[in-house]
Amino acid sequence: MSFSHEDVQRLLQLLDSSHFDELHLEADGIKLSLRRGGATAGTAPTAPVATPVAAASAPLPPSTPATPSAASAAAAPQASGDTSLLEVRAPMLGTFYGAPKPGAEPFVAVGDRVSANTAVGIIEVMKLMNSISAGVEGVVVEVLARDGDLVEFDQVLLRVRPV
Repeated sequence: MSFSHEDVQRLLQLLDSSHFDELHLEADGIKLSLRRGGATAGTAPTAPVATPVAAASAPLPPSTPATPSAASAAAAPQASGDTSLLEVRAPMLGTFYGAPKPGAEPFVAVGDRVSANTAVGIIEVMKLMNSISAGVEGVVVEVLARDGDLVEFDQVLLRVRPV
């Protein structure tokens, strides 16, 4: 498979008309990365760039699920007005599940104490289940993501009062 000039132009138009800043496409040994100008912090805006890259002949190793770090999980104060609360954010886009299986008790509820390694949910991405850890220590004061919700990258899943 190869990308024609028209294919790349169409992809650039789709990226330009979308709310996304980057597109990475991989098909039949060809990698295509497109980035909207200004997508990288600290750089001057430029026109979208298409950079086809030849793929290695060896298959790619399976990717490991991303886990939130304490720095990404504990974020700035939120809209609720309480500046002492920490936010646990989604490390990826996908379907959020707040319980290990349908009908089971949720991983966490308001009032539960969590530590950095406490599982707070699962995000399903392309049939892969990724366990999400709190990344912070404290007491859950608000659960924002509901079971079955589609969550965006960096969306607040729950809020925790540090202890």
